[in-house]
Amino acid sequence: MPRFIQLQDQQGRRRLAIAQDAGAGREVQGVSTLYDLAMAALAERVSLEDAAARLGLGAEIDIEAEFEAGRVMAPIDHPDAAHLIVSGTGLTHLGSAEGRDKMHREAQAKETQTDSMRMFLMGLEGGKPAAGQAGVQPEWFYKGDGSILAGPGQDLVSPAFALDAGEEPEIAGVYIIDAEGQPRRLGFCLGNEFSDHVTERGNYLWLAHSKLRPAALGGELLAGELPADLRGVSRIRRDGELIWEKPFLTGEANMSHYLSNLEAHHFKYEIFRRPGDLHVHFFGTATLSFSDGVTVQNGDEFEIAAPPFRLPVRNRVQQAAPTAVDVRPL
Repeated sequence: MPRFIQLQDQQGRRRLAIAQDAGAGREVQGVSTLYDLAMAALAERVSLEDAAARLGLGAEIDIEAEFEAGRVMAPIDHPDAAHLIVSGTGLTHLGSAEGRDKMHREAQAKETQTDSMRMFLMGLEGGKPAAGQAGVQPEWFYKGDGSILAGPGQDLVSPAFALDAGEEPEIAGVYIIDAEGQPRRLGFCLGNEFSDHVTERGNYLWLAHSKLRPAALGGELLAGELPADLRGVSRIRRDGELIWEKPFLTGEANMSHYLSNLEAHHFKYEIFRRPGDLHVHFFGTATLSFSDGVTVQNGDEFEIAAPPFRLPVRNRVQQAAPTAVDVRPL
């Protein structure tokens, strides 16, 4: 299964590599970014892998060595970050209702189902429709534009006003909109969606606020179909010591929605089908350290790993300094 990796060499020049499931990568000639390769593939009406083969493959690249040296970048970016939209869906996994329900149950009578549980049960009933039928729409949220994406080893910068800085181990789909306004999936990335769960717990209607945070992507984009059953591990280290570790499950076998249903409900909006735009869409999780009572501290390091991805998602949390905002008439 081909995977694409964006790198910077020791002189700071951009490079794009393609690698298979094992072994070294090869430099893709003639382009330096995945976005450029995607545009070439669209123009020639071929797959990313075929477009790379037509351009030619150059020198071998030791992807793991480049990763450890800090030269691997996030696998996707846009020349204009405003034209990369980052979004996501929640309550899509078979265990995802439990943690969310705990967060919101205190606000309602115990004998009453929370909105979270109702949304989860709707997904169980209608998130995997028969072919040709429309499925139930999931919870949806906006995270930001391309400027919020952190690559391997980059800090996840939490705003000064944040009440929490919690990891969310997830798979993200990556898409480009073609000249006819149709979404074309480039592939999948391992990621950390990163949210403020204390703010969300305070009031369910603050979910939108809690999601306006950075997100991290692993160093590779996996082209082709996503395996139905992915099993990974999410970890937190503090001063080099492991303080929390838990397995997580993802992929359609562990979800209440088909990926196609999540994609359909995102791209049904015309504003998300603007030619040339990129989309990174997170598919949700059922595993949070916050649900286990962990409070993340400044400097803690997240690590998320899941085969068939070869590279982990590894980032530290840093809290930004307060920023003064002065709104006045022009």
